[in-house]
Amino acid sequence: MYTYSSVLDDNQCDAGVFRLDLDGGTFHWSDGMYRLHGYQRGEVVPTLGLVFAHKHPDDRDKCEDIIARVAETGGFFCMYHRIQDARGHTRRVMTSGEAILGDDGSVVALEGVTVDLTRTLQRETEQTARDAVAGATSTRTVIDQARGILMGLLKIGSDESFQLLVATSSHRNIKLVVVAAELVQLANSVDGRTYLDRAARAIQLHGRTKDSGGRRAG
Repeated sequence: MYTYSSVLDDNQCDAGVFRLDLDGGTFHWSDGMYRLHGYQRGEVVPTLGLVFAHKHPDDRDKCEDIIARVAETGGFFCMYHRIQDARGHTRRVMTSGEAILGDDGSVVALEGVTVDLTRTLQRETEQTARDAVAGATSTRTVIDQARGILMGLLKIGSDESFQLLVATSSHRNIKLVVVAAELVQLANSVDGRTYLDRAARAIQLHGRTKDSGGRRAG
């Protein structure tokens, strides 16, 4: 069976295929299905009862209901759920399949595949966390650069330069990091020096306007 996960190396995305013959309830598992449930082939005889016993208690009833309906009416099924393997480990899996019809049109079997998504979800969560940290660090860096630019151009302190950026962000109703990024972009532009001075003065004006407005309100 061929599997692929965009965040895992080759052969790290485990999966198995199965077939349940409804006449007699015989279950056929691939080696992957045994691995997903924490067994080796020959250690257990797969049955519908065993399958549902390994479903997470919070998912079991819904999975039983879906399988029962497909076994009765036919069609396809797809379930994202959790299983607890023989060693007590919880796996997050996707199970999908279809009903197989006999000559008379009745459902005679269910066939499908179960894919282990545990490591894929874990890797994606870890990457999301790393991206969030990197984004926060990048935001702080841009704001700090903008503060330094204002300090140099306006001959003011760090706290005052930050308050000017905040006042401009509020006045323009845009994020603080956007105001900072615009200022840094002008500073790094070959032709931006004149516009940079104007932008710094405008930011200073926004800050003074806010302070003046605050005093009038008092």
